[in-house]
Amino acid sequence: MLARLSLRARLVLGVIVLGAIGLLVANVATYASLREFLFDRTDRSLEDAEDPLARSFFRGCPREGERPPPGAEPGDFIQLRRLDGAVLCTLQIGRYDAPTPSPPQLPEKLTVPVQSDARLFTAQAEEGGDRYRVRASIEPRTGAVIVLATPLSDVDATLRRLLLIELLVTAAVLAALAALGLWVVRLGLRPLDAIGTTAAAIAAGDLSRRVERAESHTEVGRLGLALNAMLGQIEAAFKARAASERKLRRFVADASHELRTPLAAVRAYAELFARGADRRPDDLARAMTGISRESERMSLLVDDLLLLARLDEGRPLDREPVELEQIVGEAVETALTLEPDRQVDFESEGALVLGDRDQLRQIVDNLLSNVRAHTPAGTPLRVRVGRTNGSATIEVVDSGPGLSGEEAERVFERFYRADESRARASGGVGLGLSIVAAVAEAHGGTVTARSQPGEGATFQITLPLAAGASTNGTEGEQA
Repeated sequence: MLARLSLRARLVLGVIVLGAIGLLVANVATYASLREFLFDRTDRSLEDAEDPLARSFFRGCPREGERPPPGAEPGDFIQLRRLDGAVLCTLQIGRYDAPTPSPPQLPEKLTVPVQSDARLFTAQAEEGGDRYRVRASIEPRTGAVIVLATPLSDVDATLRRLLLIELLVTAAVLAALAALGLWVVRLGLRPLDAIGTTAAAIAAGDLSRRVERAESHTEVGRLGLALNAMLGQIEAAFKARAASERKLRRFVADASHELRTPLAAVRAYAELFARGADRRPDDLARAMTGISRESERMSLLVDDLLLLARLDEGRPLDREPVELEQIVGEAVETALTLEPDRQVDFESEGALVLGDRDQLRQIVDNLLSNVRAHTPAGTPLRVRVGRTNGSATIEVVDSGPGLSGEEAERVFERFYRADESRARASGGVGLGLSIVAAVAEAHGGTVTARSQPGEGATFQITLPLAAGASTNGTEGEQA
């Protein structure tokens, strides 16, 4: 049953039940305490009146109409008995302002314990609903039993009035508790309502929604803060996923586009061969050369794509000590062989890193190849290996036309070309710098591009130094 109720209803019901239990205990304790107090007071008044009434009765039983004996109150019942139960004298004091209650129902034999001075008990009236408080004691001089009884109408009226007041107060307090508890619970659960509304909005697709006014000093507030943090991570994950999907679609589209061109050329050369080029030596040589060239271009593209795929999967790299001065020097030497007319200044402080030698050599070759593709022939080039803040650095600085701000930001994107015409002419597909960024990241490093249009470009690779690498190096220059 309780499981079907809402959290708000269960909390309010719990408050009401606890309040009712507390009020019930307090009411019972108050009623019992007052009842005991009133009965004790009545018993003391009977005890105080016993001695003068006994002396008056032993002088003789008063007749009706006579003056009441001293100590008697209107409505009191007085009786004198022998020990065998025989009634010697009976008197009830009449009331002037109200009907006198009927006498109490007394047993025929009243026994008084020897170890006690008197016997106290409550008796019903012979007629009506009145009650009496009765005191029976033995008069030590004569051995007779004197019975004193006083009506409890005032005591019962007081107790009934107290019971009515307790019921009314309890009802009022429970109603106030219900109203106050409902208000407090509603106020306390308001953040949960906000969380529910936020969750519904997020389920509808609005990932930017957050729980408002989430504070850390309440449990619900801390839940809201945790939910906001989780929603931030979910939104970031969705954005990253969307960006990854966009990149993947663009990557597939660009790769398909790049593969389509050499495949179309190979198909065209194959059609030329089918149309009789095998019988014409010049056409046959041109077709075979074209097929070989385009196949090589496709092989390079596929190799680059496979390398990027392996790096994206996070496959472990070969880790061995690599002296950057050596592999960069070899790359510079190869670049000078390809362009003897270009001035290349090479400086090195010496730096030892842990990584894959072939991949590190490839990214240096890619940077130098990028300079050849995007700067005029004979443009000076400076290559430097150094150490900065505990990291090894490789800098390639050219004096070419430079890059714009947008180009510098996107130059490491896959299939991005700052100059479509020159990249096409040189056979590039826009993956060289992407490979540089991916390999550097796989080695725990970074790559950056700084440039101003017309002032050349600077590409810097930063890699972690190997543990225990020497801090002293040599400098050289090669032109």
